[in-house]
Amino acid sequence: MTNPPVILFVDDDPKAGELMARFTEEADFECRVYQEPLAALEYFKQHPVQLIVSDLRMPDMSGTELLQAVREQDSRIPFIIITGYANVDNAIEAMRHGATDFIKKPYDMDELQLLIERNLKLDALRQENRLLKRQLSDERNRFGMVGHAGPIMEIYKIISKIADIRCNVIIEGESGTGKELAARAIHYQSEYADQPFVVIDCGALTDTLLETELFGHEKGAFTGAHQSKRGLLEMASGGTVFLDEIGNISDAMQIKLMRAIQEQQITRVGGLQPTPIDVRFIVATNQDIDQLVSEGQFRHDLYHRLNVVKFRMPPLRERRDDIPILVRYFIDHYASQYGREVREFDQESMHKLMEHDWPGNVRELQNLIERTIALADSPVLHLDDIDTIRSGGGIDSDLPSLAELEQRYIYKILDRFSGSREKTAEILGINKSTLWRKLQSYKQEEGSE
Repeated sequence: MTNPPVILFVDDDPKAGELMARFTEEADFECRVYQEPLAALEYFKQHPVQLIVSDLRMPDMSGTELLQAVREQDSRIPFIIITGYANVDNAIEAMRHGATDFIKKPYDMDELQLLIERNLKLDALRQENRLLKRQLSDERNRFGMVGHAGPIMEIYKIISKIADIRCNVIIEGESGTGKELAARAIHYQSEYADQPFVVIDCGALTDTLLETELFGHEKGAFTGAHQSKRGLLEMASGGTVFLDEIGNISDAMQIKLMRAIQEQQITRVGGLQPTPIDVRFIVATNQDIDQLVSEGQFRHDLYHRLNVVKFRMPPLRERRDDIPILVRYFIDHYASQYGREVREFDQESMHKLMEHDWPGNVRELQNLIERTIALADSPVLHLDDIDTIRSGGGIDSDLPSLAELEQRYIYKILDRFSGSREKTAEILGINKSTLWRKLQSYKQEEGSE
């Protein structure tokens, strides 16, 4: 399990620190509070830190001086300045020297936490992008994907052809086939690889949240909009936006998105002034988008704006020759991550891996190997060490239909992990929005019985 991000909160006012410590007790990050900037700086020099929040005016060392000392050690860590209204110009000056953001006093704690979480998310995305860029620079892993079977080689050819052509792309494919990997490869093989690559899961957001995430909002646009916020399309200008689960957005949202794609400009929620953008759109869906269009669930005009190039990621059952290569890759990765002396699967287990249909595709294979290694007690892996893909009896003992078997298995994994949807989706090799839709459909079916 990875450790939560660590943030440093630096303010000489003890009440501000106490309030911050109480408010962030249940947050998804660890908050360390300091009244003395020098003590915070010393901790920063000796421990991993993901973000710093500092008051601007403090005795002994100002927030700007702390920022300069931090920047000598790390040029990228997010740094948020807290300032009074009278010192906004100083905060802006601090941003010129490398501060990431600032917030004015008196601030709402919910507003500050949202600002922290947003900066942590963007920083994690930047780190992930830098790592992937390094990986893609290695010719042995040129596209960030593993395998050389015929179907995946065709994908490599398409990526090579379109990477530097700034056209929109539709990627179809089942869950777990690597649609996001393909989108990243297109971006990072292009001449604008140093520009932003932003991922948005359309299936996980309501229309209102999706609109504010994409387009941003002006101060006062709605209750709680205490400050203006740039949207992800604006932040991604010059680079690529990857819209996953595009088939799930509403007709109204499709119209707004189509205008942004067509005009290459956006207007923030609550705003009047359009802002120009320069964004390449890559979208993905695990549905048949042509069928969605023919059924009237996806707009023709948006489809034609996006459908400059369209390709389908092959499921793992169509590229079985890549299974041994993928198995080797994941064994090496997770054996190193968990510090296990693991070499390989036994012959019978490898036969099972080769014969399995992999409804969750590469993601399912990856998750299976990770938990097998996590629970392994010998250098040679055996699938019967855990709840394997070929369970004998139990949920399938009465020969249920495939749909019923899927439902039973999802409930079994949910029960195993005490109802955790996040862990269940991870084990199943599907995203959380897909799991949520399946559970909703099961409830509707049960309610109609």
